[in-house]
Amino acid sequence: MMTNLGLNRALWAVTGALAVVAAIAGVLVPTLYDRLVTETLLPGALAQDLISVLAGAALLVLAAVARPGRQRQQLVALGLLGYLFYAYGIYVIERAYNGFYLVYLAIFALAFWSLVYGAVNIRREVLAAARLPRGLRMLSAGGALLQPLMFYPLWIAMLVPLMRDRDQIDSLYSIFILDLGFIMPAFLILAVLVFRNRGAGLVLLPALYVLGFTLIFSLALAELVKPVFGTAPDLPTLAAAVTLSVLFLALGALHLGRLHLPPTRADRSRIEASG
Repeated sequence: MMTNLGLNRALWAVTGALAVVAAIAGVLVPTLYDRLVTETLLPGALAQDLISVLAGAALLVLAAVARPGRQRQQLVALGLLGYLFYAYGIYVIERAYNGFYLVYLAIFALAFWSLVYGAVNIRREVLAAARLPRGLRMLSAGGALLQPLMFYPLWIAMLVPLMRDRDQIDSLYSIFILDLGFIMPAFLILAVLVFRNRGAGLVLLPALYVLGFTLIFSLALAELVKPVFGTAPDLPTLAAAVTLSVLFLALGALHLGRLHLPPTRADRSRIEASG
């Protein structure tokens, strides 16, 4: 599906390896976040690092096994890159100036540009031939549209008092930047493209669901690890995060499983050459 798959795989491997190293360090050496992350946010940092270990390891596996004919694996890789862009964007924007900060910055930049490079490398004939059953297409587009409909009003409602009072919060302001500037526009654009049966939306929306699942599941995991830090899970928050992550997982699996992606002529040639 992608042109220059070898270079894409190399980018996945480098990004995944750096993420595994940085995330394992965060799990094993929690003092990395001393004076950088408030105590109430430490469960979230641990949960994010645990998910980042898995996401980085998955990218390494995909870099090793990806082949021209395994198109869905390539889309999953794009989703994992999106997750790492978001996760390490938080550390970069929130100024987590510890010994790994330059690694965080490298993951943030590599994940973003690898995602862009991979997306523009998707062959035009794949986009032209992509198909999804109409009912599932409407369901998937509606699920994607639900995210900006929920989070735009929520985040803006939180920002308006800060703007009115000229107040500068000390943490989690990165969420506003990443969600309002990148993630919600992506959901909105791809939802519209899927509603209109455009190939770019049909092909890329599953990757966005992978991103959404990993991000929201890390919030659920943050509630589950709170007892490690001597606090009780917030059950309504846990229930909401689990529900939304299951929704992302279900929609992504359905969309990706029913998405029709015929191999291109170049892909068929490479498959035959590789035996």
